[in-house]
Amino acid sequence: MSPFNTPAPLDGTSPGKATAALAEPAQKVTARWVTGLVLVNVGINAAFFGPINVFIGQQAISIDAPSKEAILSLVTACGAAVSLVANPLFGALSDRTTSRFGRRAPWVLAGAVLATAALLAMSFSAGVSLMVLFWCLVQLGANAAYAAITAAVPDRVPVIQRGGVGGLAAMGQTLGILAGAVFGAVMSGNFLVGYWLCAGALLLSVLPYLFHRNDPPLPAETAGWFRMGRFLRGFWINPRRHRDFAWAWLTRFLVNVGNQLTIVYLLFFLRDVIGYGDPATGVLVLTGIYAVMVMITAVLAGPWSDRVGRRKPFVIGSSATIAMAGAIMAFFPVWPGALAGAAVLGIGFGAYLAVDFALLTQVLPFAGSRGKDMGVINVANSLPQVVAPALALLAVTYGGGYRTLFLTAAAVGLLGAVFVVKIKGVD
Repeated sequence: MSPFNTPAPLDGTSPGKATAALAEPAQKVTARWVTGLVLVNVGINAAFFGPINVFIGQQAISIDAPSKEAILSLVTACGAAVSLVANPLFGALSDRTTSRFGRRAPWVLAGAVLATAALLAMSFSAGVSLMVLFWCLVQLGANAAYAAITAAVPDRVPVIQRGGVGGLAAMGQTLGILAGAVFGAVMSGNFLVGYWLCAGALLLSVLPYLFHRNDPPLPAETAGWFRMGRFLRGFWINPRRHRDFAWAWLTRFLVNVGNQLTIVYLLFFLRDVIGYGDPATGVLVLTGIYAVMVMITAVLAGPWSDRVGRRKPFVIGSSATIAMAGAIMAFFPVWPGALAGAAVLGIGFGAYLAVDFALLTQVLPFAGSRGKDMGVINVANSLPQVVAPALALLAVTYGGGYRTLFLTAAAVGLLGAVFVVKIKGVD
Protein backbone atom coordinates (compact mmCIF):
# COMPACT_ATOMS: atom_id res chain seq x y z
CA MET A 1 0.00 0.00 0.00
CA SER A 2 1.84 3.09 -1.16
CA PRO A 3 0.31 6.56 -1.21
CA PHE A 4 3.49 8.05 -2.67
CA ASN A 5 3.79 7.17 -6.35
CA THR A 6 4.56 8.46 -9.83
CA PRO A 7 3.37 11.28 -12.13
CA ALA A 8 0.05 13.02 -12.88
CA PRO A 9 -1.58 14.97 -10.07
CA LEU A 10 -4.90 14.03 -8.51
CA ASP A 11 -5.75 17.51 -7.28
CA GLY A 12 -7.83 18.46 -10.29
CA THR A 13 -5.29 20.90 -11.67
CA SER A 14 -4.75 18.94 -14.85
CA PRO A 15 -6.72 16.30 -16.69
CA GLY A 16 -5.62 12.75 -16.04
CA LYS A 17 -6.26 9.39 -17.47
CA ALA A 18 -9.79 8.19 -16.76
CA THR A 19 -9.84 5.12 -14.53
CA ALA A 20 -12.46 3.04 -12.80
CA ALA A 21 -11.20 4.44 -9.50
CA LEU A 22 -11.78 8.08 -10.53
CA ALA A 23 -14.77 7.86 -12.89
CA GLU A 24 -18.13 9.29 -11.86
CA PRO A 25 -20.15 6.21 -10.78
CA ALA A 26 -23.09 5.29 -13.01
CA GLN A 27 -23.97 1.72 -12.00
CA LYS A 28 -26.02 1.22 -8.84
CA VAL A 29 -24.25 -0.52 -5.97
CA THR A 30 -25.42 -3.93 -4.78
CA ALA A 31 -27.24 -4.72 -1.54
CA ARG A 32 -24.19 -6.72 -0.41
CA TRP A 33 -21.90 -3.70 -0.82
CA VAL A 34 -24.35 -1.43 1.01
CA THR A 35 -24.60 -3.97 3.85
CA GLY A 36 -20.81 -3.86 4.25
CA LEU A 37 -20.89 -0.06 4.29
CA VAL A 38 -23.63 -0.05 6.94
CA LEU A 39 -21.79 -2.53 9.18
CA VAL A 40 -18.58 -0.48 9.11
CA ASN A 41 -20.61 2.51 10.26
CA VAL A 42 -22.12 0.39 13.04
CA GLY A 43 -18.72 -0.68 14.35
CA ILE A 44 -17.08 2.74 14.17
CA ASN A 45 -19.94 4.46 15.97
CA ALA A 46 -20.12 1.79 18.67
CA ALA A 47 -16.41 2.38 19.24
CA PHE A 48 -16.99 6.15 19.42
CA PHE A 49 -20.20 6.52 21.39
CA GLY A 50 -20.06 3.65 23.87
CA PRO A 51 -17.03 5.31 25.47
CA ILE A 52 -18.22 8.91 24.93
CA ASN A 53 -21.72 8.38 26.33
CA VAL A 54 -20.93 6.03 29.21
CA PHE A 55 -17.51 4.43 29.67
CA ILE A 56 -15.24 7.51 29.72
CA GLY A 57 -17.63 9.15 32.19
CA GLN A 58 -17.67 6.06 34.41
CA GLN A 59 -13.90 5.78 34.21
CA ALA A 60 -13.63 9.47 35.12
CA ILE A 61 -15.83 8.91 38.18
CA SER A 62 -13.62 6.01 39.26
CA ILE A 63 -10.50 8.18 38.99
CA ASP A 64 -11.75 11.48 40.45
CA ALA A 65 -15.52 11.84 40.93
CA PRO A 66 -15.57 15.59 41.82
CA SER A 67 -13.68 16.37 38.57
CA LYS A 68 -15.64 14.00 36.34
CA GLU A 69 -16.96 16.74 34.00
CA ALA A 70 -13.49 18.22 33.48
CA ILE A 71 -11.94 14.79 32.84
CA LEU A 72 -14.65 13.85 30.34
CA SER A 73 -14.26 17.17 28.54
CA LEU A 74 -10.46 16.85 28.45
CA VAL A 75 -10.41 13.29 27.13
CA THR A 76 -13.09 13.80 24.48
CA ALA A 77 -11.71 17.16 23.37
CA CYS A 78 -8.16 15.80 22.93
CA GLY A 79 -9.47 12.83 20.97
CA ALA A 80 -11.56 15.08 18.80
CA ALA A 81 -8.52 17.29 18.17
CA VAL A 82 -6.72 14.23 16.80
CA SER A 83 -9.67 13.43 14.57
CA LEU A 84 -9.50 16.95 13.10
CA VAL A 85 -6.16 16.02 11.58
CA ALA A 86 -6.66 12.28 11.10
CA ASN A 87 -9.80 12.37 8.99
CA PRO A 88 -8.62 14.61 6.15
CA LEU A 89 -5.08 13.21 6.38
CA PHE A 90 -6.11 9.59 5.90
CA GLY A 91 -8.68 10.61 3.32
CA ALA A 92 -5.92 12.28 1.31
CA LEU A 93 -3.59 9.31 1.73
CA SER A 94 -6.32 6.95 0.57
CA ASP A 95 -6.80 9.10 -2.56
CA ARG A 96 -3.19 8.36 -3.49
CA THR A 97 -3.03 4.69 -2.43
CA THR A 98 -2.13 2.30 -5.23
CA SER A 99 -2.60 -1.02 -3.43
CA ARG A 100 -3.96 -3.90 -5.49
CA PHE A 101 -6.68 -4.19 -2.83
CA GLY A 102 -7.99 -0.73 -3.73
CA ARG A 103 -7.65 2.77 -2.33
CA ARG A 104 -10.05 2.65 0.60
CA ALA A 105 -10.07 -0.94 1.91
CA PRO A 106 -6.46 -0.99 3.25
CA TRP A 107 -7.18 2.04 5.42
CA VAL A 108 -10.47 0.61 6.67
CA LEU A 109 -8.60 -2.47 7.88
CA ALA A 110 -5.53 -0.69 9.31
CA GLY A 111 -7.65 1.92 11.09
CA ALA A 112 -9.94 -0.68 12.65
CA VAL A 113 -6.98 -2.72 13.94
CA LEU A 114 -5.33 0.35 15.53
CA ALA A 115 -8.56 1.55 17.16
CA THR A 116 -9.31 -1.95 18.48
CA ALA A 117 -5.89 -2.22 20.13
CA ALA A 118 -6.23 1.27 21.65
CA LEU A 119 -9.67 0.48 23.11
CA LEU A 120 -8.26 -2.63 24.77
CA ALA A 121 -5.37 -0.60 26.20
CA MET A 122 -7.73 2.14 27.39
CA SER A 123 -9.69 -0.35 29.47
CA PHE A 124 -6.61 -0.77 31.72
CA SER A 125 -5.82 2.97 32.00
CA ALA A 126 -5.63 4.04 35.66
CA GLY A 127 -4.87 7.71 35.11
CA VAL A 128 -6.12 10.66 33.10
CA SER A 129 -2.96 10.92 30.98
CA LEU A 130 -3.30 7.31 29.79
CA MET A 131 -6.99 7.84 29.09
CA VAL A 132 -6.10 10.81 26.90
CA LEU A 133 -3.32 8.93 25.09
CA PHE A 134 -5.31 5.83 24.24
CA TRP A 135 -8.50 7.73 23.36
CA CYS A 136 -6.41 9.78 20.92
CA LEU A 137 -5.19 6.52 19.35
CA VAL A 138 -8.77 5.26 19.15
CA GLN A 139 -9.70 8.44 17.30
CA LEU A 140 -6.66 8.13 15.02
CA GLY A 141 -7.52 4.60 13.93
CA ALA A 142 -11.28 4.96 13.77
CA ASN A 143 -11.00 8.16 11.75
CA ALA A 144 -8.67 6.48 9.27
CA ALA A 145 -11.33 3.82 8.71
CA TYR A 146 -14.15 6.38 8.66
CA ALA A 147 -12.40 8.65 6.16
CA ALA A 148 -11.93 5.73 3.80
CA ILE A 149 -15.45 4.31 4.08
CA THR A 150 -17.01 7.76 3.68
CA ALA A 151 -15.02 8.41 0.49
CA ALA A 152 -16.20 5.05 -0.88
CA VAL A 153 -19.73 6.46 -1.29
CA PRO A 154 -18.98 9.16 -3.90
CA ASP A 155 -16.48 6.69 -5.42
CA ARG A 156 -19.03 3.96 -6.06
CA VAL A 157 -22.61 5.29 -5.60
CA PRO A 158 -24.36 7.25 -8.39
CA VAL A 159 -26.05 10.54 -7.45
CA ILE A 160 -29.56 9.12 -7.96
CA GLN A 161 -28.87 6.50 -5.25
CA ARG A 162 -26.97 8.61 -2.72
CA GLY A 163 -29.93 9.73 -0.64
CA GLY A 164 -31.01 6.14 -0.08
CA VAL A 165 -27.48 4.93 0.63
CA GLY A 166 -26.93 7.94 2.90
CA GLY A 167 -30.07 6.98 4.80
CA LEU A 168 -28.83 3.42 5.29
CA ALA A 169 -25.40 4.68 6.35
CA ALA A 170 -27.15 6.94 8.87
CA MET A 171 -29.08 3.90 10.10
CA GLY A 172 -25.73 2.13 10.56
CA GLN A 173 -24.34 5.06 12.51
CA THR A 174 -27.40 5.04 14.73
CA LEU A 175 -27.27 1.31 15.31
CA GLY A 176 -23.65 1.81 16.38
CA ILE A 177 -24.66 4.53 18.84
CA LEU A 178 -27.42 2.27 20.15
CA ALA A 179 -24.99 -0.65 20.45
CA GLY A 180 -22.69 1.59 22.48
CA ALA A 181 -25.59 2.50 24.79
CA VAL A 182 -26.53 -1.19 25.14
CA PHE A 183 -22.95 -2.01 26.07
CA GLY A 184 -23.06 0.86 28.59
CA ALA A 185 -26.27 -0.37 30.22
CA VAL A 186 -25.30 -4.04 30.27
CA MET A 187 -21.80 -3.31 31.55
CA SER A 188 -22.85 -0.47 33.88
CA GLY A 189 -20.12 -0.12 36.47
CA ASN A 190 -17.72 -2.35 34.48
CA PHE A 191 -16.23 -0.06 31.88
CA LEU A 192 -13.31 -2.45 31.32
CA VAL A 193 -15.53 -5.09 29.71
CA GLY A 194 -17.46 -2.32 27.98
CA TYR A 195 -14.31 -1.21 26.14
CA TRP A 196 -13.68 -4.82 25.10
CA LEU A 197 -17.18 -5.11 23.67
CA CYS A 198 -16.69 -1.90 21.65
CA ALA A 199 -13.34 -3.18 20.38
CA GLY A 200 -14.81 -6.51 19.28
CA ALA A 201 -17.74 -4.84 17.54
CA LEU A 202 -15.40 -2.56 15.58
CA LEU A 203 -13.05 -5.28 14.40
CA LEU A 204 -15.82 -7.66 13.32
CA SER A 205 -17.82 -4.93 11.59
CA VAL A 206 -15.25 -4.27 8.85
CA LEU A 207 -14.95 -7.85 7.59
CA PRO A 208 -18.04 -7.96 5.28
CA TYR A 209 -16.96 -4.75 3.53
CA LEU A 210 -13.40 -6.01 3.06
CA PHE A 211 -14.61 -9.23 1.43
CA HIS A 212 -17.04 -7.37 -0.91
CA ARG A 213 -15.34 -4.00 -1.24
CA ASN A 214 -15.85 -3.09 -4.95
CA ASP A 215 -12.78 -0.85 -4.63
CA PRO A 216 -10.94 -0.55 -7.98
CA PRO A 217 -7.19 0.00 -7.59
CA LEU A 218 -5.66 3.28 -8.66
CA PRO A 219 -3.00 2.83 -11.39
CA ALA A 220 0.39 3.98 -10.16
CA GLU A 221 0.89 6.28 -13.14
CA THR A 222 -2.13 8.42 -12.14
CA ALA A 223 -1.14 8.92 -8.50
CA GLY A 224 1.53 11.56 -9.08
CA TRP A 225 4.91 12.08 -7.43
CA PHE A 226 4.47 12.82 -3.77
CA ARG A 227 5.48 16.38 -2.92
CA MET A 228 4.91 17.47 0.67
CA GLY A 229 4.19 21.09 -0.21
CA ARG A 230 1.54 20.23 -2.78
CA PHE A 231 0.09 17.59 -0.46
CA LEU A 232 -0.31 20.06 2.41
CA ARG A 233 -1.64 22.84 0.17
CA GLY A 234 -4.30 20.44 -1.09
CA PHE A 235 -6.09 20.61 2.27
CA TRP A 236 -6.97 24.25 1.65
CA ILE A 237 -10.16 24.49 -0.40
CA ASN A 238 -10.71 28.10 -1.37
CA PRO A 239 -14.14 29.13 -0.02
CA ARG A 240 -14.45 31.89 -2.61
CA ARG A 241 -13.88 29.50 -5.50
CA HIS A 242 -15.94 26.69 -3.99
CA ARG A 243 -18.70 28.57 -2.17
CA ASP A 244 -21.17 25.70 -2.03
CA PHE A 245 -18.57 23.46 -0.44
CA ALA A 246 -17.78 26.16 2.14
CA TRP A 247 -21.44 26.76 3.07
CA ALA A 248 -22.09 23.03 3.25
CA TRP A 249 -19.13 22.65 5.62
CA LEU A 250 -20.31 25.51 7.85
CA THR A 251 -23.89 24.28 8.11
CA ARG A 252 -22.74 20.76 8.98
CA PHE A 253 -20.41 22.14 11.64
CA LEU A 254 -23.15 24.21 13.28
CA VAL A 255 -25.74 21.43 13.27
CA ASN A 256 -23.23 19.02 14.77
CA VAL A 257 -22.28 21.50 17.49
CA GLY A 258 -25.97 21.79 18.39
CA ASN A 259 -26.37 18.01 18.42
CA GLN A 260 -23.22 17.44 20.51
CA LEU A 261 -24.26 20.08 23.04
CA THR A 262 -27.53 18.23 23.52
CA ILE A 263 -25.93 14.85 24.25
CA VAL A 264 -22.43 15.46 25.65
CA TYR A 265 -23.48 15.61 29.34
CA LEU A 266 -26.52 13.35 29.05
CA LEU A 267 -25.23 10.89 31.67
CA PHE A 268 -24.61 13.70 34.14
CA PHE A 269 -27.90 15.46 33.28
CA LEU A 270 -29.85 12.32 34.16
CA ARG A 271 -27.78 11.78 37.30
CA ASP A 272 -27.59 15.30 38.72
CA VAL A 273 -30.64 17.22 37.37
CA ILE A 274 -33.38 14.69 36.72
CA GLY A 275 -32.20 12.37 39.48
CA TYR A 276 -32.77 9.24 37.44
CA GLY A 277 -31.96 6.18 39.56
CA ASP A 278 -29.79 4.38 37.01
CA PRO A 279 -28.29 6.99 34.65
CA ALA A 280 -26.60 4.44 32.37
CA THR A 281 -29.92 2.69 31.80
CA GLY A 282 -31.53 6.08 31.26
CA VAL A 283 -28.97 6.82 28.55
CA LEU A 284 -29.89 3.48 26.96
CA VAL A 285 -33.62 4.28 27.00
CA LEU A 286 -33.13 7.75 25.53
CA THR A 287 -30.65 6.47 22.96
CA GLY A 288 -33.09 3.70 21.99
CA ILE A 289 -35.88 6.22 21.34
CA TYR A 290 -33.46 8.48 19.48
CA ALA A 291 -32.19 5.54 17.43
CA VAL A 292 -35.62 4.34 16.36
CA MET A 293 -36.58 7.84 15.22
CA VAL A 294 -33.28 8.32 13.37
CA MET A 295 -33.62 5.04 11.51
CA ILE A 296 -37.23 5.71 10.50
CA THR A 297 -36.62 9.22 9.22
CA ALA A 298 -33.25 8.40 7.62
CA VAL A 299 -34.56 5.51 5.52
CA LEU A 300 -37.61 7.56 4.53
CA ALA A 301 -36.07 10.98 3.89
CA GLY A 302 -33.02 9.77 1.94
CA PRO A 303 -34.89 7.92 -0.85
CA TRP A 304 -37.60 10.63 -0.82
CA SER A 305 -34.97 13.27 -1.60
CA ASP A 306 -33.66 11.03 -4.41
CA ARG A 307 -37.14 10.79 -5.93
CA VAL A 308 -37.92 14.51 -5.83
CA GLY A 309 -34.37 15.50 -6.75
CA ARG A 310 -34.10 18.06 -3.95
CA ARG A 311 -31.91 18.21 -0.82
CA LYS A 312 -32.07 21.69 0.75
CA PRO A 313 -35.70 21.68 2.01
CA PHE A 314 -35.02 18.42 3.87
CA VAL A 315 -31.80 19.76 5.39
CA ILE A 316 -33.41 23.03 6.52
CA GLY A 317 -36.41 21.31 8.10
CA SER A 318 -34.34 18.67 9.85
CA SER A 319 -31.88 21.25 11.22
CA ALA A 320 -34.74 23.25 12.73
CA THR A 321 -36.14 20.07 14.27
CA ILE A 322 -32.78 19.31 15.90
CA ALA A 323 -32.80 22.81 17.42
CA MET A 324 -36.30 22.17 18.79
CA ALA A 325 -34.98 19.19 20.76
CA GLY A 326 -32.60 21.46 22.67
CA ALA A 327 -35.45 23.80 23.58
CA ILE A 328 -37.52 20.89 24.91
CA MET A 329 -34.67 19.71 27.13
CA ALA A 330 -34.12 23.27 28.38
CA PHE A 331 -37.70 23.99 29.45
CA PHE A 332 -38.77 20.50 30.54
CA PRO A 333 -35.84 19.12 32.61
CA VAL A 334 -37.81 16.09 33.76
CA TRP A 335 -37.87 12.48 32.59
CA PRO A 336 -40.86 12.94 30.20
CA GLY A 337 -39.14 16.02 28.77
CA ALA A 338 -35.98 14.01 28.19
CA LEU A 339 -38.02 11.32 26.41
CA ALA A 340 -39.67 13.92 24.16
CA GLY A 341 -36.35 15.63 23.47
CA ALA A 342 -34.74 12.34 22.47
CA ALA A 343 -37.60 11.57 20.07
CA VAL A 344 -37.52 15.00 18.42
CA LEU A 345 -33.71 14.94 18.17
CA GLY A 346 -33.90 11.55 16.46
CA ILE A 347 -36.56 12.69 13.99
CA GLY A 348 -34.49 15.69 12.95
CA PHE A 349 -31.07 14.07 12.96
CA GLY A 350 -32.13 11.01 10.95
CA ALA A 351 -33.41 13.07 8.05
CA TYR A 352 -30.42 15.40 8.35
CA LEU A 353 -27.81 12.62 8.26
CA ALA A 354 -29.30 10.99 5.19
CA VAL A 355 -29.97 14.03 3.03
CA ASP A 356 -27.12 16.30 4.06
CA PHE A 357 -24.65 13.50 3.30
CA ALA A 358 -26.08 13.22 -0.22
CA LEU A 359 -25.90 17.01 -0.60
CA LEU A 360 -22.27 17.05 0.49
CA THR A 361 -21.22 14.48 -2.09
CA GLN A 362 -22.65 16.76 -4.79
CA VAL A 363 -20.47 19.77 -3.87
CA LEU A 364 -17.06 18.03 -3.82
CA PRO A 365 -14.53 20.03 -5.88
CA PHE A 366 -12.53 17.22 -7.57
CA ALA A 367 -13.13 13.56 -8.45
CA GLY A 368 -9.47 12.71 -7.79
CA SER A 369 -9.52 13.99 -4.21
CA ARG A 370 -12.84 12.68 -2.89
CA GLY A 371 -11.21 11.13 0.16
CA LYS A 372 -9.42 14.33 1.14
CA ASP A 373 -12.45 16.51 0.43
CA MET A 374 -14.80 14.24 2.39
CA GLY A 375 -12.16 14.25 5.14
CA VAL A 376 -12.29 18.04 5.22
CA ILE A 377 -16.08 17.78 5.42
CA ASN A 378 -15.72 15.26 8.25
CA VAL A 379 -13.80 17.88 10.21
CA ALA A 380 -17.23 19.48 10.57
CA ASN A 381 -18.23 16.31 12.43
CA SER A 382 -15.06 16.17 14.55
CA LEU A 383 -14.49 19.83 15.42
CA PRO A 384 -17.81 20.01 17.33
CA GLN A 385 -16.43 17.30 19.63
CA VAL A 386 -13.72 19.81 20.58
CA VAL A 387 -15.97 22.87 20.70
CA ALA A 388 -19.06 21.32 22.32
CA PRO A 389 -17.42 19.92 25.50
CA ALA A 390 -15.74 23.28 26.13
CA LEU A 391 -19.00 25.19 25.57
CA ALA A 392 -20.87 22.65 27.68
CA LEU A 393 -18.41 22.99 30.57
CA LEU A 394 -18.72 26.80 30.46
CA ALA A 395 -22.52 26.67 30.25
CA VAL A 396 -22.95 24.20 33.11
CA THR A 397 -20.24 25.59 35.39
CA TYR A 398 -20.43 29.33 34.77
CA GLY A 399 -23.40 30.06 32.50
CA GLY A 400 -26.40 29.07 34.54
CA GLY A 401 -26.47 25.29 34.22
CA TYR A 402 -28.17 22.83 31.91
CA ARG A 403 -30.90 25.21 30.70
CA THR A 404 -28.24 27.50 29.27
CA LEU A 405 -26.53 24.48 27.73
CA PHE A 406 -29.63 23.27 25.90
CA LEU A 407 -30.71 26.75 24.78
CA THR A 408 -27.25 27.27 23.31
CA ALA A 409 -27.66 23.99 21.46
CA ALA A 410 -30.99 25.16 20.01
CA ALA A 411 -29.60 28.54 18.88
CA VAL A 412 -26.56 27.02 17.17
CA GLY A 413 -28.70 24.42 15.39
CA LEU A 414 -31.01 27.12 14.05
CA LEU A 415 -28.04 28.97 12.55
CA GLY A 416 -27.19 25.80 10.66
CA ALA A 417 -30.68 25.72 9.17
CA VAL A 418 -30.45 29.36 8.09
CA PHE A 419 -27.14 29.02 6.25
CA VAL A 420 -28.28 26.09 4.08
CA VAL A 421 -30.07 28.56 1.81
CA LYS A 422 -26.65 29.92 0.75
CA ILE A 423 -25.89 26.72 -1.18
CA LYS A 424 -26.72 27.44 -4.84
CA GLY A 425 -25.54 24.43 -6.81
CA VAL A 426 -27.93 21.91 -5.22
CA ASP A 427 -31.71 22.29 -5.02
